Amino acid sequence: MLLFAIDDEPKLLRLLHAAMREAAPDARILDFPLGAEALAAVEEQGLRPDAVFSDIRMPGLDGLALAVRLKRLAPETKLVFVTGYADYAVDAFRLHAGGYVMKPVTARRVREELDHLFVPAEPEPDKLRVQCFGRFEVFWHGEPLKFERRQTKELLAFLIDKEGASCTVEEIAAALWEDEDDLHAAKGRIRQMISDLKKTLSAIGLDDALIRYSGQAAIRRERVDCDYYKMLEGDMAAVNAFRGEYMTQYSWAELTAGRLYFRKTE
Repeated sequence: MLLFAIDDEPKLLRLLHAAMREAAPDARILDFPLGAEALAAVEEQGLRPDAVFSDIRMPGLDGLALAVRLKRLAPETKLVFVTGYADYAVDAFRLHAGGYVMKPVTARRVREELDHLFVPAEPEPDKLRVQCFGRFEVFWHGEPLKFERRQTKELLAFLIDKEGASCTVEEIAAALWEDEDDLHAAKGRIRQMISDLKKTLSAIGLDDALIRYSGQAAIRRERVDCDYYKMLEGDMAAVNAFRGEYMTQYSWAELTAGRLYFRKTE
């Protein structure tokens, strides 16, 4: 495992290195006093660190700017921010369970972050696991969920994309079949798809995951374990997992893909 330690203060860099060495004794750890030097090691020397522990506030290229450029060059590299400003970190990254460590850094916190980044979390057993990054896929207890119709799966994808907001059959039809001339027929098909989705979810005991009323439908977010939602909530593992691809089989998802990309690079 290759790790980068970055801090412009020599004493703090030594402490960070020591904590990382204790937490990961078999890792190769490279120290950098400036973000620009770490970036040069990636860009010019071709190094690809597994994880980077970087101070946020540094002269020149700070931690935020480094993160943006590093992820473009080495998208699989995991990022952990090191800071002495808890409020600043939470406001900047909207992080919940991980993604930053407070100074002074301890080996225990480094080990926790490495485990969080490299050991996949187990999905909650009573939730539908939904993968939005890359191709849209749905799993129940580790197995792909079977849909009666391909477009029923697309309907679920659209409702997931709307983050729990109610969608009318007209909105759904316009997104899924933008070239459809017969709106009346399209609305009829959407209603059938909503019914099919309800049956699919009911068969696995998640009938309450779909909210349906008066020609509208929505997904209940708390019944879904979703990488997209985790990224929106600031989960750093989800942020690191996003590589610019989102529900790639659906053209209507391109707008969200672009929004997530720019959100990540802000």
